[in-house]
Amino acid sequence: MYNKLHYISQGNTVEEQLHNIHKALDNGCDWIQMRFKNQNALAVFTLAEAVKIVCKEYLATFIINDNVHLVKQLDADGVHLGLSDMKVEEARLILGKTKIIGGTANTFEDVRQRTAENCDYIGLGPFQFTTTKQNLSPILGLEGYRLIIQQMKMKNIQIPIYAIGGITLENVEDLMENGIQGIAVSGLITQSENPSQLITQLNDKLYGTI
Repeated sequence: MYNKLHYISQGNTVEEQLHNIHKALDNGCDWIQMRFKNQNALAVFTLAEAVKIVCKEYLATFIINDNVHLVKQLDADGVHLGLSDMKVEEARLILGKTKIIGGTANTFEDVRQRTAENCDYIGLGPFQFTTTKQNLSPILGLEGYRLIIQQMKMKNIQIPIYAIGGITLENVEDLMENGIQGIAVSGLITQSENPSQLITQLNDKLYGTI
């Protein structure tokens, strides 16, 4: 079973990215998705190489956003693919059966598509407005998740669903009650002044220890 808390990295430079990834790892987040968009290949490779090393030290799962070939080159744990990225089938041919392949979805039809493509997990969102991502898809809200999870049960679709997009600590319990596997957050951790307390509280809510 995959970790319930995913951190999607932020930062405009290699140094900023590493600082934020260390911040997440140091304080109890064990799943890093490296997202470093619109950068030159050398900078992306340099960051990925460093993140692989630090994730290994922390025994954390290391996922790279979008770049299938870099996952293979560095032997990362897996890749996360957006709806307009490489097809899951093609990525599976390149990476083999043992690598994790996650996929983005916004609608129930997307979920059906991703399931048919044999994704390992789905990042479903956005939950609410977020400044992290440009060209935001239609916002789901709690009702959107409830309806999609309900449709999945009716069609007997079983795949881990992670809520994403503008999630705060206060939203976690309501989201989990709707039947999701976990959450993927970015700015919530990046901007936190007390990441240790935040990540502890998030994990408490996600794993039902409070």
